[in-house]
Amino acid sequence: MAGDGGVGEPTVGGPARHVPVLLSEVVAALSPQAGEVIVDGTFGAGGYSRGLLERDATVVAIDRDPTAIAAGHPLVSSSGGRLDLVEGRFSSLDEIALQRFADGVDGVVLDIGVSSMQIDEAERGFSFQKDGPLDMRMAASGPTAADVVNRIKPGDLTRILGILGEERHAGRISRAIAARRAERPFTTTLDLAETIAKVVGRSPKDKIDPATRSFQALRIFVNDELGELARALVAAERALKPGGRLVVVTFHSLEDRIVKRFLRDRSSPPSASRHMPDVATLPSTFTASNKAIAASPEEAERNPRSRSAKLRVGVRTDAPAREGDDLLDFAALPSLAASPTSGD
Repeated sequence: MAGDGGVGEPTVGGPARHVPVLLSEVVAALSPQAGEVIVDGTFGAGGYSRGLLERDATVVAIDRDPTAIAAGHPLVSSSGGRLDLVEGRFSSLDEIALQRFADGVDGVVLDIGVSSMQIDEAERGFSFQKDGPLDMRMAASGPTAADVVNRIKPGDLTRILGILGEERHAGRISRAIAARRAERPFTTTLDLAETIAKVVGRSPKDKIDPATRSFQALRIFVNDELGELARALVAAERALKPGGRLVVVTFHSLEDRIVKRFLRDRSSPPSASRHMPDVATLPSTFTASNKAIAASPEEAERNPRSRSAKLRVGVRTDAPAREGDDLLDFAALPSLAASPTSGD
């Protein structure tokens, strides 16, 4: 998961395939010093990792996409031993980092968006503009988007499209999908996109494709992106040293809301209630600003994918990481259907 842009830039390890969104702002927020350890939890095309390596940091980079891992091997070879590239989920970044650096790390960066590499490769099934298998998996395992649209009950599909895609036509779309799949299953991206377009229609004033929100919802559901994000924030809390920086770039309101709630929850201890005077307040594990950083006008013009990006920063205090069964309550994750079994 990495919202990389699409402009090449010569840097450490040779030309980059993509320039990540808010690169200079991310590096400035992390402020890496020589020898510090930074976790790049969403390696993608390696843009952030390159920028951190140029500052002489040591980087532990994580990605669950085996294609991204394979493409990153040349950067590992050219890093002088300062880049450790790991195939895995960023929700496990604490385990991955602390196995290597038991005292913790100095920074964590997360870029919560589908990478432009994945969008650009039709065979990955993320794009409604290029025909390919209806897949959308960031990893190479588990149920696909085709499994979801062909097997989940229409009512559950309505909730997925409405909540995760903020699609106001969710009910009509799910009913149309159910009617069409009764005749033959969906197997390709354009097949699904065309079915959605017939339901929603398109006005000349519309700035986005009719399938945009539905495809977003399916991708988030297939990859459990909101749950992964919430767990990754808690993992970063465990992995960071006191003074360590957490930097998160998001691309839509669902993601940004979770990050904002996490930083508010961890930086603002709950007030003791006068009705429950014996309940102890929890110490703040982060200090954070309420203000998000957006792309500059120049970057937004150069890279349209940066226009919706928001960057938030938290700095770890010396309070112990929180524990308990309610660690993810801040995220208010929606209750949705169970993912279907894979049709493979």
